[in-house]
Amino acid sequence: MTGDRVRVGLLDDHAMVRAGLRRVLGEDAEIDVVGEAATAEEAVALARSERPDVFVVDLGLPGTNGIDATRLIGEASPKTAILVLTVQDDVAYLRRAFAAGARGYLVKDAADVDLVLAVRRVAAGKQHVDPRLGAELLSPQAARSGDLTEGELHILELIAGGHTNAEIATRLGVSVRTVETRRAELQRKLGLHTRAELVRFARQAGLSDA
Repeated sequence: MTGDRVRVGLLDDHAMVRAGLRRVLGEDAEIDVVGEAATAEEAVALARSERPDVFVVDLGLPGTNGIDATRLIGEASPKTAILVLTVQDDVAYLRRAFAAGARGYLVKDAADVDLVLAVRRVAAGKQHVDPRLGAELLSPQAARSGDLTEGELHILELIAGGHTNAEIATRLGVSVRTVETRRAELQRKLGLHTRAELVRFARQAGLSDA
């Protein structure tokens, strides 16, 4: 960020939507919209030239979709945090977005103040999930209905019980490196970035090794 100001890029294929987002964000004295894009290709070019702190990305794009755009923007400007803003209120899209590198996910009918808050949070290095999806994401049913394997769910249960990688490896009869690899894959699928976040997710989801 430049001082305390947050520099933001916008990606949406509808000019009227971009204008509305620019207006809402422009009302905050500490947020600067540094550019707009209508396609993933334009967004990547903008990310490379401006290096915004946050890129607000729509999922429903023509051509390259928003999930792939999220990944491409992250590759072009690794320090740019991606905030997905979409009509999709399905937790499956949320997981895909976070797996692609997004740090925040907000549904488009959210209030203006929620958008500003989300931008500020992801710019500060925090995750932001629309509250309506957060509860579903953290439910045991949602965790088990995703694309996790039985082995990954078992590791989640052991992590929820506070076991170390070495203890999990002993229980499963595999190497510590194998456990680390599976844990990293879990984090990728769930859109989480640290072991602490994975532990919190598992415990809030009600998982245990009982």
